[in-house]
Amino acid sequence: MPDGLILLAALVANIVGMGWFALAMEPHWRQVRGAAERTPTTAMRLRVLGAAALATALALCITVDHPTMAVLVWVMALAGAALLIAF
Repeated sequence: MPDGLILLAALVANIVGMGWFALAMEPHWRQVRGAAERTPTTAMRLRVLGAAALATALALCITVDHPTMAVLVWVMALAGAALLIAF
């Protein structure tokens, strides 16, 4: 698979992970789901899914670049994903 597609997949994983982390918080849950109840189990599942997505993104970055460069790319992708989710 081309490196560009792997990095794109890492960026998508970061965006999805940040979205799941945001949905785990009550105010964001209410903005998206309205009156639907957010149980503690749902919040924990969203946090676990978010962490798994971010870990997957890191693993994808490491497959493309040297570990020191991969971490830099991953952190920059995290910042971009957080900004995208915030807006």
